[in-house]
Amino acid sequence: MNELKQMDHSSLQHLYDKAKEEFESIKKQNLALNMARGKPSAEQLKLSLKLLDSVNSENIGDDLSILNYGLVDGIPEAKALFKDMLGVDTEEILIGGNASLNIMHDLISKALIKGVIDSEIPWGKEDKIKFICPVPGYDRHFTICEQYDIEMISVDMLDNGPDMDKVEELVRNDASIKGMWSVPKYSNPDGVTYSDDVVERLAKMETKAKDFKIFWDNAYVVHDLTDHSPALKNILEACKKHGNPNRVFMFASTSKITFPGAGVAVVAASKENINYIKEQLSVQTIGPDKVNQLRHVRFFKNYENLLEHMKKHAAIMKPKFDAVLNILHSKLDSYGIASWTEPAGGYFISLNTMDDCASEVIKLAKEAGVTLTGAGAAFPYGKDPRDRNIRIAPSFPTLDEVEQAIEVLCICIILVSTNKLL
Repeated sequence: MNELKQMDHSSLQHLYDKAKEEFESIKKQNLALNMARGKPSAEQLKLSLKLLDSVNSENIGDDLSILNYGLVDGIPEAKALFKDMLGVDTEEILIGGNASLNIMHDLISKALIKGVIDSEIPWGKEDKIKFICPVPGYDRHFTICEQYDIEMISVDMLDNGPDMDKVEELVRNDASIKGMWSVPKYSNPDGVTYSDDVVERLAKMETKAKDFKIFWDNAYVVHDLTDHSPALKNILEACKKHGNPNRVFMFASTSKITFPGAGVAVVAASKENINYIKEQLSVQTIGPDKVNQLRHVRFFKNYENLLEHMKKHAAIMKPKFDAVLNILHSKLDSYGIASWTEPAGGYFISLNTMDDCASEVIKLAKEAGVTLTGAGAAFPYGKDPRDRNIRIAPSFPTLDEVEQAIEVLCICIILVSTNKLL
């Protein structure tokens, strides 16, 4: 079949009428499918249930210091386990609570109040604070900025990472740009992994703000769908090499490895940065949940076992990703009305409709019983300037539900696109 834009009016009307009939038929099925967020499925959560048995009253051991105050930066065994995830030394890592988002939020709020290690004054006393936000990107990063009135500057995500020509120009000329968000491996939602060149340029670029920081949210560092994982250059090592050792905060967690509600979060940075964070954290808490850290250590034992564990996740996730991609190809390839990413890992597939169509597609899908992430969620202030991006999250529903949901999505895309062209 020809692309929609090449069809005559009669052919378009026929396709629209057919899609409309299918849509009305689906509405009568009273579906209730939710693909709004990248949550692990029940099947994935079950992979880690034995973690709950790894520490109990019988096997905790004679040293009960794990139950007491102290070790604000985490237990040494947890540092040894997770340092390899981010490629750092034990002195360059801090183990926190269950969510890396909490650590990111905490670092920014403290920067506003006290400044970061190389600030002359707290960020909150500056006239204006700005962050660079590669788009499409992670909505919760943007929500933190909105919460604290940090102005967001959108920079396009390219096939190898953010548009570095634009990033370098911005940070070189504007001292109010204090930070940048990055999801460097399997970016949310495009699934892009930053190239070596992009990492090098981020590490060495000239910044007008002496206390500029990169928030390197490596959430999907081990979330591969295949055995051919793209390599991600170590940005902390690159920053050291170029004389900017304090430029980056690296984050990861087990939120989508074990339990989102009871995982372990990690921040890695230079020794100076980690000591600065510990100093501030010591005022805030007398210690994290060290028992949960020990559970993870006992469950995985070593990093190699953790990677084997992730293969079990991939075995559950990959069929869902394949189903989405196969249906998109079979239903939409010939029409030229949408494009999408085909990531090798992560949690999302990013789909672009024709301009000015995404909001209506998501609305119709909701009417048909399929809840998707809201239009514009992957952009600062919730505003997609072209109203075309849709984030697909296949992880939580069953495979059958994923297939149903994407069939509905395709019908909605055809319906909205033909109506626009008519």
